[in-house]
Amino acid sequence: MSDPVDALILDLLEWIGLKARPYREALEAWRTSCPRLPVWEDANERGFLERHSQGSEAMVSVSALGANFLAERRHMILDSRCD
Repeated sequence: MSDPVDALILDLLEWIGLKARPYREALEAWRTSCPRLPVWEDANERGFLERHSQGSEAMVSVSALGANFLAERRHMILDSRCD
């Protein structure tokens, strides 16, 4: 995986994990002003994140598309370690 943004998007998706996290917490941890590493923005543009409400709190979770991306990349990493 040569694209540093893809590697960081994987980290973001793994950080969110299987459960939804508060949107505020995720944005605080992952939003950046660095134009070279737009992790949060790229993950959203690719449709890897879903925003929804849980009670009065905005939440974010990994979308089905994001879960597929994560699974594919994990598979690629495991395969490359076996070569």
